[in-house]
Amino acid sequence: MSDLTPFLEPNPFVDSDHPAVVAYAERHTDPAADAITNGVRLYAAIRDGLRYDPWGVELDPAAYRASTVAVREWEQGGHCIDKAILLAACARVVGTPSRMHFAIVRNHIGIEELERQLGTDLLVFHGYVELYLEQRWVSATPAFNAELCERLGVEPLEFDGRHDSIFQQYDREGGRFMEYVHDYGSYPDIPFELMLAEWKKHYPGFSSRGQWPPRPAG
Repeated sequence: MSDLTPFLEPNPFVDSDHPAVVAYAERHTDPAADAITNGVRLYAAIRDGLRYDPWGVELDPAAYRASTVAVREWEQGGHCIDKAILLAACARVVGTPSRMHFAIVRNHIGIEELERQLGTDLLVFHGYVELYLEQRWVSATPAFNAELCERLGVEPLEFDGRHDSIFQQYDREGGRFMEYVHDYGSYPDIPFELMLAEWKKHYPGFSSRGQWPPRPAG
């Protein structure tokens, strides 16, 4: 394996040296446990400790720092990149190399209002994490909390540290749920400008000011 240093060091978004991130990682891991056990613990804590919320995504770069996400309460919520960046940072705290992976996925049973606001059923720059465990990269997607999955009629994504956990392809009745459309690849940090450019390219109503998409009234 090539040099893993970029995937162990803190950077602007994966700020794994921030006290809030260190405290979060220490709260949900055991120094006596192995890397896989701690990876699974962090995944579960982040998946279900912060509800998934795709509305009102902050476009200020500061909002994407792992340290910003680490101090949020359940009710505040976070989207896929928020939760992925926190997992990536916490993994580095405990010595596990991590990297961000981005893709376009199609949501077949998406929220109708969200699709209307986006102008498409594509989720562009959907983010998840890859952890380097037992000498290989393993994918983990902590975005969709168990409560949300129950409401949507899909099984929550589990992560065992040995098998890729990317997204649910089918719901409980066997219908198509999510579909992989395009792969942007892996990065040690968030490629912020590329992400904004892709949102502008794919979402007709995208605005890079404030929050987007606008949260529905009520």
